[in-house]
Amino acid sequence: MESLLRGDRRAAGTLYAWYGDALFREVILPRLPNRELAENVLCDTFRIVLERCTTYKPDADKSIYFWIRRIAINRAIDVHRSHQRSRRLEEALLAESSGEAFAEPEADAGLEGTDTRAEVEAALAKLNPRYAEALRMRLVQDMDRDECAQRMGVTIGNFDVILHRASAAFRKAFQPDAD
Repeated sequence: MESLLRGDRRAAGTLYAWYGDALFREVILPRLPNRELAENVLCDTFRIVLERCTTYKPDADKSIYFWIRRIAINRAIDVHRSHQRSRRLEEALLAESSGEAFAEPEADAGLEGTDTRAEVEAALAKLNPRYAEALRMRLVQDMDRDECAQRMGVTIGNFDVILHRASAAFRKAFQPDAD
């Protein structure tokens, strides 16, 4: 830790070599639903360790592993909660629209499908362009989260936040005519 505090990046590599695999297998992966999220949390954990290394207080009874482990657990819990919220929001949005908002209208439906599509597009036009883009990519074009994040130039975690906020904004903006 003293080397890390002096700015020696090799010390960070040493910490990663010593604890990275154990943190990943024993602490992070069991708490998350998929490997991709777990890998992101491992990276975030060591980023946080580097950012907060000045706050580490050595304890004669515990190794630094327990401090890093606590950071990893907290980050895994945060990511898991965020992932669950995003998944529930996606399901709610999909259930709300039941695919009808973006499906081709049936022959006997008349203009109803066209009207719904127009209402959805009007609601999307009211949103922050970034929010509308996130919703279109994820829900209309059915792109994977990682691809959406890459196209928007953000991390997957940041994309999840954008999608969550976009979903909330869409719910407020979407006011279908109640006939």
